Amino acid sequence: MSKSFLLMFALLGMLVSSLAEAADWPTWRGSSRDGISKETGLLQSWPAGGPEKAWTFNNAGLGYSSFAIADGVLYTLGTRGDAEILFALEANTGKEKWALALSNILENGWGNGPRATPTVADGNIYVLSGVGTLVSVSAAGKENWKIDMADFGGRRPNWGYCESVTVDGDKVICTPGGAQGSVLAVNRKDGSKIWQSSEMTDGAQYASLVTVELGGVKQYIQMTHEHVFGIVAETGKLAWKSQWEGRVASIPTPIVSGADVYITSGYGVGCKLLTVNGNQVTDVYRNTVMKNHHGGVVKLGDYLYGYSDGPGWICQNFKTGEMVWNNKTFGKGAVAFADGRLYAQSESTGEVVLLEPSPEGYKEHGKFTLTPQSTIRSQRGKIWTHPVISNGKLYIRDQDLLHCYNIAK
Repeated sequence: MSKSFLLMFALLGMLVSSLAEAADWPTWRGSSRDGISKETGLLQSWPAGGPEKAWTFNNAGLGYSSFAIADGVLYTLGTRGDAEILFALEANTGKEKWALALSNILENGWGNGPRATPTVADGNIYVLSGVGTLVSVSAAGKENWKIDMADFGGRRPNWGYCESVTVDGDKVICTPGGAQGSVLAVNRKDGSKIWQSSEMTDGAQYASLVTVELGGVKQYIQMTHEHVFGIVAETGKLAWKSQWEGRVASIPTPIVSGADVYITSGYGVGCKLLTVNGNQVTDVYRNTVMKNHHGGVVKLGDYLYGYSDGPGWICQNFKTGEMVWNNKTFGKGAVAFADGRLYAQSESTGEVVLLEPSPEGYKEHGKFTLTPQSTIRSQRGKIWTHPVISNGKLYIRDQDLLHCYNIAK
C-alpha cells in the first residue's frame, strides 16, 4: 500500500472524525442537565418507519427511570422480585453485565418502581431509589455505601423520590426535604454528611437540581412547591430564594442561562424567569405560556421548546416569555436535543418525532411508533421515561422494555 494512499486514508479519517462527535450521557438530562447532547453526525431526517432498531432488552421490570450512559455502559433502575435494582447493560448490544438490589419497591397507583436516573462519576454510580435509599455502586456492580433520606429528616413525597442526584467534586447532593434542611450534601467516598441546608426547609418535590456559578459563587439551584432557590455549594448556606406557587407536583429541572433562572410547572401553574444578583432576585416575567408537567423544556439560543398543557408543543421567547408558536399535531411528552434536532416522545401513543427547532414553526423530519410496548405498565401510567441520545444511538424505555435505535449517519 503506497504512502500517498495511507496519507489520504488518514486525512479522510480525520475529516470524518471532525464531522461526527459521539458523547456520553452520564446523568439526568445529559452532562449539563439541560436536555442537550453535544453529539454530531446524526441523521437529520428519518426514513419511513423511523431509524433502524439496534436491540430491545425485555427484563427491566417496573419503573420510569431514564438512562445514564458512560464508557460504553448503560445504567438504569428497575425491579426484580421484591427489590428495586440498578442494572448495567452493554450500551451497543443490550447485553446485561450485572444487576444489584438497592431497596424495597416503591408502591404507587401510577406505577410501582423507581423514578430516578443514575449519575455516573469517578468510576462509580450514584442513585436514589423510589423509597429514598441513596446508594453508591462501583462500576463492577458492588455496593460502596448506602444511606436513607429518612435519616436526614426526609419525608417521601406522594409519588416517591424522583430526584437524580448530583455529584460535584467530593460531594453527592440530593434533596431529602424537611425541617433538617431541604438539600443535603454527603461525602461521595463514604456517604457521611458534609452539610444540610438548615435555612431552607421546604419538603422534597420531584425536580433534580442543577450546578451553576452565579456571581462568582458555585450554587445548587432547586425548585420545590414553595420556592426556587440557590444553595452555596461550599457551605450549604442559602444564597437566595424566590417564591413559587407549585401545585400537586413540581417536576421540571430549572434552566439557568447567565444570571437568569427559568422554572415551569404543570397543573395550570405556568413559568417564571428571574434574574439573580447576589442575594437579590428580580422577576423578569411570570405567565402561563409554558405549563410543563414533566416532559422537560429545552433552551436553544433565545427560545424554549417543550410541551405546555393546553396549547401543546410550543416555542417560547426566553427573554420575554411570549409564545412564538404552538402546535397540537403531536401529543404531550418528553423532549431532548442533539445535532440540530429535537427528539420528542408522546407519553400516550409511544410516537417518537424528529423535529427541527425553529422560531418559524413546527417542522417534522420523521417519526415512528415505539413497538412493542409494555404489557405490565400500570393502567394509570404512561410512557414517561425521557429519551436519551448517546454515541449515535437513541434510547427509549417503556417499563420492562428498553429500545435502542441507530441514529448516526
